Amino acid sequence: NDLFKLLVNLTERTSRRIAAQKTELAACAEKDKFKLRGDLISANIYRIKKGDAMAEVENFYDETYPAVKIELDVRKTPSQNAQYYYNEYKKCVTAEEKLAAQIKKGEEELAYLDSVFDVLTRADSENDIIQLRLELREQGYIRSNGSKAKPPKALPPMEYKTDDGYTVLVGRNNCQNDQLTLKFAEKSDIWLHTQTITGSHVIIVTDGEIPPDRTIEQAAVVAAYNSKGRNSDLVPVDYCFAKFVKKPSGAKPGKVIFTNYKTAFVKPDEELEKRLRIN
Repeated sequence: NDLFKLLVNLTERTSRRIAAQKTELAACAEKDKFKLRGDLISANIYRIKKGDAMAEVENFYDETYPAVKIELDVRKTPSQNAQYYYNEYKKCVTAEEKLAAQIKKGEEELAYLDSVFDVLTRADSENDIIQLRLELREQGYIRSNGSKAKPPKALPPMEYKTDDGYTVLVGRNNCQNDQLTLKFAEKSDIWLHTQTITGSHVIIVTDGEIPPDRTIEQAAVVAAYNSKGRNSDLVPVDYCFAKFVKKPSGAKPGKVIFTNYKTAFVKPDEELEKRLRIN
């Protein structure tokens, strides 16, 4: 319960921060107006004098040359007023770059929190919850309790056996997903993950063989069942050779990118999942 509450609070806080940043980013859309004012003041600097509160000039960027009124600071020279608008333009450009990066980072954090929430809803043992606490502590979301006691060893990945005799492994959490996909899996193994939906990484151990379609379909069903789409009617599952899966530098646990993939559309099947599961 305390982990659910923590994740909800973190998600709400991150969502509010992203919303505020998007509002700031929208305000930066005015940047071109600042540059235009600076250009028009500079082009008409001989017609403006210090102490003017307003300058009415023609917009030479527009073919109809419409009149444009520009507010001026009476304490500044025409050149200083032009520089003020150029500075505002530069501030907006810089802010756009920073805000875009911050929003992207925030959205990646939301996706990560969603993945942890999903794992927590599917946790079926105390060990699963302990491993989640350790992961959140490593990511800085939970303070260390100062205990020097050695945490329990993580359970191995969930294991399944398809009707064609292939072993299928499923990560229990984000950290184990990384280990399973990036360290354990061979290049010729097949990696599966629900498309745009948080879920476990799934590996078909191929031993260098090409598994039949039935095995890929059953592994896709297992992937769909061990995901946020468990209760959906139809779930898209991407799959590719493990050699095409990479981890971006600095990415959160469980986050990967992949290429050369295909997509299977399957229905989560609890009965099939239970029949194929070994541990």
